[in-house]
Amino acid sequence: MIELQKGHTDLATDIQKRSGINFNACLHCRTCSNACPFVAGMDYLPNVLLRMVQMGMEEQALESSTIWVCVGCNTCCSFCPMAIDIPAVMDGLREKALAKGVKIGEPDILSFHNEVLKTVEKYGRTHKLEIMMRYKLKKRDFLSDMGVGLKMLKKRKLDLTPSKIKDKQALVKIFKHNSKT
Repeated sequence: MIELQKGHTDLATDIQKRSGINFNACLHCRTCSNACPFVAGMDYLPNVLLRMVQMGMEEQALESSTIWVCVGCNTCCSFCPMAIDIPAVMDGLREKALAKGVKIGEPDILSFHNEVLKTVEKYGRTHKLEIMMRYKLKKRDFLSDMGVGLKMLKKRKLDLTPSKIKDKQALVKIFKHNSKT
């Protein structure tokens, strides 16, 4: 049974401010959870996580793997009868989790996201080969999915050299602005 936590309105208000989403309109119909292609990897269903936030269950919500497993594909939103942008709520929860320094529910996913951002900051685009190489070096897991990488190279889904944007100053501004917020 979910119990109301002290200060429950504080968490809900904070996440609404961070995400810009009024998730109190949620009917808890489970449509989002039934539509989510990644729900099998989550510890809480998306609608349950929304309810946890509404009830002020901050520690459980921020330490959940659900907020990290969500890839923001918007499948949940497209099926939601109330059109709630759940990925935006997940972004707000991840942001708060990082700001509070809580134990990350899926540290490998955060590590992977950081590698993606490094290549975007460097080139203005993602460079999949570099992302995977950096991630594999950090994890010291070099051969576990070598076959997938070779198949991607064969099908030309993995560029050996990165493509770069021309307007590097725009990129510098974006990352400079985001580092201040």
